[in-house]
This record gives sequence, C-alpha cells and structure tokens, in this order.
Amino acid sequence: MIEVDRRMIENYQISVLQMMEHAGENLARLIQRFTKNLDSNAILLLCGNGHNGGGGLVCARFLINWGYDVCVVTTGNPVRRKAVTSRHYETLRRMGATLLHFDPIRFPDLLDHSDLVVDAMIGYGLVGDLSPELETILSALQNRSELTVVSLDAPSGLDVSGGTSSQTVQAKATLTLALPKLGIVLEANRSVVGELYLADIGVPPSLYAEMGIDVPLLFRKSSILLRNESGKFADLELSN
Repeated sequence: MIEVDRRMIENYQISVLQMMEHAGENLARLIQRFTKNLDSNAILLLCGNGHNGGGGLVCARFLINWGYDVCVVTTGNPVRRKAVTSRHYETLRRMGATLLHFDPIRFPDLLDHSDLVVDAMIGYGLVGDLSPELETILSALQNRSELTVVSLDAPSGLDVSGGTSSQTVQAKATLTLALPKLGIVLEANRSVVGELYLADIGVPPSLYAEMGIDVPLLFRKSSILLRNESGKFADLELSN
C-alpha cells in the first residue's frame, strides 16, 4: 500500500489531500450508520499528526456539517504534524470546531461524555513502540469497553504487516482503505479489528494492473464494502 500511495501521487497526480478527502468522507458515512440508534450524537475523534489523522479531521468536518456534537483530540507534538494534515486542522479551527490536545487528566471525562470514539491516530505507518501518550490513551479506552470505537485504516497499535502487537485499540469496527492489509485480515486479529469495512479512495484499476495485482472492480455500487462471514467483501447499504 505504501507503493500504491506513491504511484497515485507521482504517476497519477492524485494528491494526498484528495485521498484524505475520500477516506474522511467514507468514514463519516460509516459513523452515520453506527449512530442511527444513539440517543445523542457526541463523537470524540482522536487524530494523530500523520495522514491517518488527516482523514480523521476530514471526517470531523463532515460530521460537524451534518449536525453532530464533535470533539477532536489531537495527539503527538503539533510541530511534527504533516503539512496536509495541518490544512485540515486549520479548516476546522476556522469553522470553530472543538479542538483539544490530549490531556491525561481531562481525557477520562471526555470519554464519559462520548457516545462513539473514532480512532485516527495511526494507520499503516506504525514504526517501533507506541509513545507513552498513546499507551495512556489505549489503556483508557480499554477501561471503557462499553464504548464503540471505530478505527480508520487499522486499529492504532496493530502491526498491519502481520506481526504481533502488544497493545492495540480494540475496535468495534475498522474502515480500511483501498485494499485490506495482511495484519487486518488475520483471524488472530479479528477481535481487535471488529467488523471490517473497505473504503474507496480512488485508486485507478490501471495502477493495480501495472503492479501485477489482480483486483476486481470493488466499488461499482457502493464506496464502502463490508466483510461478510465467508470473508468476502459485499456492498454496504448506507441510507439512514
């Protein structure tokens, strides 16, 4: 997927900004589905500094536009925030969105007042061990097992290449992007990944063909697919 992203940018002139927009909107559509039967619509989004966090910020923008009660908590050192992610952050700031940086003292109270948590902290870019900040967040989420957590691309902390992960977000559902990564589809990680959804981010079929990857036309009828019990991805009905 790293190579797919590189070719999209360099060979097809499809920017990271465009890919984030697709990812974030599809995530927001999935959140709509999970909040249909909630009494209130308080959504807490946890967004990292990388491109995964940027997708979460796009999701926040759509949810705010649709009338949800949204709180965004950013993680990591803001100085290290990717430039394109910063653009989405600035958009939210200009919209008057609730933007907080992670505070270990305040975080448990934020969880108590949230109906659903979006995990957009780390995608497939996990390198090395989790930071102490992320370890604190994961521990707090594990202590709120009743909360629905939806992860973008991969549950934060999961080794998507198929290795073992010592500490990982326990997601109710994961919306992975373009194609499922190995660590996400392993049976051993099913309880961590939860329901697995696949979202379109606009990868041209010709790109897959150039790489020798045999990929069928996945998103003709729906931009989000759901893995069924047989392990196949099927169209998802998103209407409310």
